[in-house]
Amino acid sequence: MPSPFPGMNPYLETVLWHDFHERFLPAAAAQLTAQVRPRYRVLIDENVYVHDLPPEERRLLGRPGLSVIRGQDARIRGEAVGVLEAPAHVLLPAQDVESLSYIRILDRDGRDLVAVVELLSPTNKRAGDHRAQYLGKRSQVLQGPAHLVEIDLLRGGAPMPMENRPACMFSVLVSRADRRPEADFWPIGLRDRLPTIPVPLRLGEPDARLDLRAVLDRIYDESGYEDFLYLHEPDPPLADADAEWARTFLPAVASD
Repeated sequence: MPSPFPGMNPYLETVLWHDFHERFLPAAAAQLTAQVRPRYRVLIDENVYVHDLPPEERRLLGRPGLSVIRGQDARIRGEAVGVLEAPAHVLLPAQDVESLSYIRILDRDGRDLVAVVELLSPTNKRAGDHRAQYLGKRSQVLQGPAHLVEIDLLRGGAPMPMENRPACMFSVLVSRADRRPEADFWPIGLRDRLPTIPVPLRLGEPDARLDLRAVLDRIYDESGYEDFLYLHEPDPPLADADAEWARTFLPAVASD
């Protein structure tokens, strides 16, 4: 069963987002692979974001892999062993590690990166280490020879930096390497149908096409989201008029 909303489902921007994100990239990759093989490879890779937890959330990491015998009883095969007593003990902070998939399209030989397809995550749009890491990677792609397709289906958080950005809830950016700094931009409203977008390949070759609505419907159907997605209100909350509009699409199971 497809998602009941004509466009992006606002109920997905909750604790379910990571699951949706990790289902979205394989579904998108399968759609693209069918169009570009055998001339290109469509591969799924991971962005890994790491930062230390705040002091109040820190905990001791790790456990000993060896047993150390201390003091005068420390003997191995009858030989004395030096005492391994440290002069001090410290605590190591835990680290928050998040892995998020993205798509790389390479030429058939796998030597040249042709395009990168990213689906933004909440951590990309919140101020902090993760956003800084993503912006650094984004800058590297934009300065290189590969195209960038950046899909933002999140209402919350700050949008990616760009000039002349139209006001919108969701968006798609397609930055063609041969046209920078100019880029194509799709502003998408809550009530708009998700578009089919181009994914550029090598210069002179026709673009691949990514049907965002088809990807969303496939994930919604295969994941069984309908059984539990509507137990809570959207987060961030919708404006009153939008919330009233959204409730008209909720399936009967949401009120059971």
